[in-house]
Amino acid sequence: MTRKVTKAIFPVAGMGTRFLPATKSVPKEIMTLVDRPLIQYAIDEARAAGIKEFIFVTSRGKGALEDYFDHAPQLEQSLRDKGKTKLLEMLENTNMESGAIAYIRQHKALGLGHAVWCARRLIADEPFAVILPDDVIAGDKPCLQQMVEAYEETGGNMVAAMEVPPEKASSYGMLDIETDMGSMVRVKGMVEKPPEGKAPSNLAVIGRYILAPSVLSNLNDMKKGAGGEVQLTDAIATEIEKDHGVYGYRFQGQRFDCGSKSGFLQATVSFGLARDDLRDDLSRYIHEIVSMSKAAQ
Repeated sequence: MTRKVTKAIFPVAGMGTRFLPATKSVPKEIMTLVDRPLIQYAIDEARAAGIKEFIFVTSRGKGALEDYFDHAPQLEQSLRDKGKTKLLEMLENTNMESGAIAYIRQHKALGLGHAVWCARRLIADEPFAVILPDDVIAGDKPCLQQMVEAYEETGGNMVAAMEVPPEKASSYGMLDIETDMGSMVRVKGMVEKPPEGKAPSNLAVIGRYILAPSVLSNLNDMKKGAGGEVQLTDAIATEIEKDHGVYGYRFQGQRFDCGSKSGFLQATVSFGLARDDLRDDLSRYIHEIVSMSKAAQ
């Protein structure tokens, strides 16, 4: 019987250089898609999957991220006085209970594997999830919830997987497949950012993981991998060598790479069009822009 996954690590120590100058003073994770910060989408997904303890691996300059999850008594009282109950209800989802959230500092940018390893003492001997807020996934059922339900059948380790075209494979950790079971694959190897044409499959690892605590032990040697960084992919691949199960899960949903400007803009448009209060005006504007562009050609 597998243990329930109730803890999640959110690596949020990156400087967000691709979004400068905005990220000079604003953490990338609280930049908004429509009216919700990136991190709120990640938190909502984690809650839907049954996560109870939220561990943020941060760095210097992330104070605004920490403040976001705190109560705002003056703002709440002002909304209460004005009878703005809907806005008060929206704020409730941004508040965290005391003790439910913890912040760990990553003092050196040594890679995703190192960031996850920094939280090892708060994980102890429990399975845990890792959520990368840059990857925003829209779906009828949240991605991590899908994975948790599948994990209850398999145990071991599980990564979210998505098919990518060959020319994109060098940007991802790629799976070497042993057995394809449809929505799930059993993995016999993992390659981080393979050279062009060398990917073992077209299945890439996306920013959702459910991992055994032994992965943290695999990270103890701080072995550097692709890009000279400590790679989480390498620590998961060690689980395969130890004959611990590693699975890739083909999630249902649309993934947006909000670590890139184009992906962030695509997500903004998509989430805007999904809103009843924004759809008509936004779709009309997009239609006008497309018509003007065609007329100018």
